[in-house]
Amino acid sequence: MEETGGASAYGASLAGGGFDFYKFVRQPQTIVRILSWIFALVVFATITTEGYVNPVHSAEVKCIFNHNDSACHYAIGIGVIAFLACVAFLVLDVYLPFMSNAQERKYAVMADLAFSGAWCFLWMVCFCLLASQWAKTLDVTVLPQDAARATVAFSFFSIATWGILTYFAFIRFRRGVNDVTIPTYTEQPQDQHTPYPATYAPTSYNPTTYTPTTYNSYPSSVPDMHRQPPFTPNPQSQGNAEYQPPNY
Repeated sequence: MEETGGASAYGASLAGGGFDFYKFVRQPQTIVRILSWIFALVVFATITTEGYVNPVHSAEVKCIFNHNDSACHYAIGIGVIAFLACVAFLVLDVYLPFMSNAQERKYAVMADLAFSGAWCFLWMVCFCLLASQWAKTLDVTVLPQDAARATVAFSFFSIATWGILTYFAFIRFRRGVNDVTIPTYTEQPQDQHTPYPATYAPTSYNPTTYTPTTYNSYPSSVPDMHRQPPFTPNPQSQGNAEYQPPNY
């Protein structure tokens, strides 16, 4: 996915957004990848169905490219792997915007860049090999010439499409996460000349010398209202004293 505006990471929007299918299929990278998928399908399907014929004096089937079976096997192998890789990278392009880890996106883009560059080179080798072997083929009147020419032509087209995919992957890798603004939180350095930080400095701190408080002694001349007199027994008179009822 290619993002032309807004915050993005490795050519895709940040995680959390929705998936727009119509926007995805209209992107240049998606269109070129689908074309690469079609070209690979044409190459290996054409050779598989019409790339082998029986020579006049032999019952064994031979490759139409100068009877060189290695050329046909090479083209089929490159085409099948490219066909499967296009499907895998299309799925990866869909999943890339949902990756929240920038490191995972980096590895995905690096894999796309490495594979696209390698297959651009391998398709060039395939084109040169098929074109060279077809030029060396002597009797082409009994061979499916249209199939051979289509294979050579789509091998050449694959060089262009995989080269464009390599360029797109390189642009996404170079872009990286430079468009993303990540908030950072830093504390200001403390002033080494003040005993307290600026945000914690006391506002009304005035150190004074401690003076102990003295109290006067309690005057002894004031009668103590809470002190009770000592207990003094009231001896009762001995003898025949009559009982005196208490007065209420």
